[in-house]
Parts: sequence; structure tokens; C-alpha cells
Amino acid sequence: MPRNLSSVGVYCASSRGVDPCFADAAESLGRLLARRDIRLVYGGGRVGLMGVLANAALADGGVVHGVITQALKDKEVAHLGLTTLQVVTTMHERKAAMVDESDAFVMLPGGFGTLDEFFEVLTWSQLGIHVKPCGILNVSVFFNPLLELFELATRQRFLRAEHRDMVVIEADPESMIDRLGSWAPMIVDKWLDRDQP
Repeated sequence: MPRNLSSVGVYCASSRGVDPCFADAAESLGRLLARRDIRLVYGGGRVGLMGVLANAALADGGVVHGVITQALKDKEVAHLGLTTLQVVTTMHERKAAMVDESDAFVMLPGGFGTLDEFFEVLTWSQLGIHVKPCGILNVSVFFNPLLELFELATRQRFLRAEHRDMVVIEADPESMIDRLGSWAPMIVDKWLDRDQP
């Protein structure tokens, strides 16, 4: 049964990166969410891929909700033209607020912060803390080394194949949103070796 995606949380960089394909993907995703009447939830920044994403959604009449810490707002990196901007105290509060506000999650290329935020919500899905789909937008095969690590972790029994496969991997925004809308939760015990010491 298709999921009702009314809002999607997107994690992405505060840099645009070197290759313009990353900004192109962020823009395409923002416009797609607006066209499908899906609210964008993101980190509230005006710089990098975050700014490209938000501006694209706004330009096509989309609703954009940003969540940013007071410290980052004080550094003048907050996007002040959003539909709504939620200012919180800590990064933990920021991550929790984005989870609460989103029906699904997408990771675009980025660095430590992007990876941290995405893997937290992915782990919560694995543990059954929420039942919201998590997707990696593999723009220009940026995430191929990460996907190879998933395979290695599976072969070495650090990761169940079912949990590896619950991550939606797509190269283009349209396919990503379609698959997030048809995603079904994987009910599998996390522990591979529960009976071993």
C-alpha cells in the first residue's frame, strides 16, 4: 500500500561540492517535492546544497520547514525566507525535531554531519523506533564506496541482508520519491548472534 508522504526530511551538505551535478540534484529534488505537494524538512541553512534545495522548493511554490540551532543561526547561516524556521538549542534537539516532522528521509551528498544525521534515523528504523523509510540519493555514484561498505558489513555478519536492503538507493529524485512512497518496513531481529557470548 502506498505511504502518504506529506513531508520528507532531507540531509545534505552546507557546501555545494565541486561537481555541479550535486547542486543540480538538490535543485531537482526540491522542485519535485514542491510539485508533489510534499513539505520539505531540512536543516534550515541558506548555504551549500541546503540552500539550493530549499530555494528550489520555494521557487516552485513548495512548503519548506527548516530546523536549525541557535548557534548556527547566530553565525548567519540560517535561511530566513522559509515557510517556517524552528530554532532549537542543541543538535540533538534539531535531529529529533526533524524526525518528528518527517514521514521519510533522504540523504544527498555531504560530509560528517550529513552522514551522522542520516545514520541515526536509519538505525532507529533498524531498531523499530520508527517505521519511516530512509533513502540514499546516489548522485553521480558519490555513495558507491559507502554501498560497498554495506556489502562488506553484510558479508562479515555485522549487518543483516534484510537491513541492508531496507535502505532505498536511487540515482534520481523521481525514482527515490516513488520508492519511498511504496516502501514497507522490514520486521527482522537486529541481532545476528544473540546466542553467542
